[in-house]
Amino acid sequence: MKNYIPILKKTVLFSGVKESEIEFMLSCLQAKKYHFKKGEFVLSQGQRLDNLLILLDGKLYIQQDDYWGNRSILNVVNPGEMFGESYAAPESGFVMNDVMAVEDSDVIFFDVKKILTVCSSACRFHTAVVENLVYAISERNRSLVQKLGYMSKRTTREKLIAYLSDEAKRQSSNRFSVPFNRQQMADFLSVDRSAMSNELSKMKNEGLIDFQKNHFILL
Repeated sequence: MKNYIPILKKTVLFSGVKESEIEFMLSCLQAKKYHFKKGEFVLSQGQRLDNLLILLDGKLYIQQDDYWGNRSILNVVNPGEMFGESYAAPESGFVMNDVMAVEDSDVIFFDVKKILTVCSSACRFHTAVVENLVYAISERNRSLVQKLGYMSKRTTREKLIAYLSDEAKRQSSNRFSVPFNRQQMADFLSVDRSAMSNELSKMKNEGLIDFQKNHFILL
């Protein structure tokens, strides 16, 4: 577990907390590390969650399948990112989406009650972690609003333009890579894969974009 402290130090949850303090808190927060192989579910729809999770390495998709097996990718979790905070509140209900390992992944689980209950000594770094959790939930809400913005677009082209524009801004470059293959990107934007691929080709022919697999250039 100590090997992952430098990674935890860079996470939102432990922002401003020293590595020595994180090491102390791993025990205090009853941290447990689990390994998931590619294709395994970290969380499944309908289960109860009493933990807050951080991905240490690998990649996860937060996704949802309907009754007929149609899949929508709601978010991507990269190393150092936190998830499960939406269920931090008591009686928050069952997990609404699946979380699947896209690659072999290591995930650390923290007892959320231990995080929210500041220890009797009211240590400074524990208070900082609680504050960081509030900021992280706020940031997650912002991301969800952004995703709703894509969904509100009427056409496949409008969705592509909105998503690719935001990625260019986020990565501060007109040349960037997205974390999806074509099917995954279609699932993320809730569009038909063939229609999306056709629209991308049209945009390329019109001189709006260029691309090679998951690498894009906005022209």
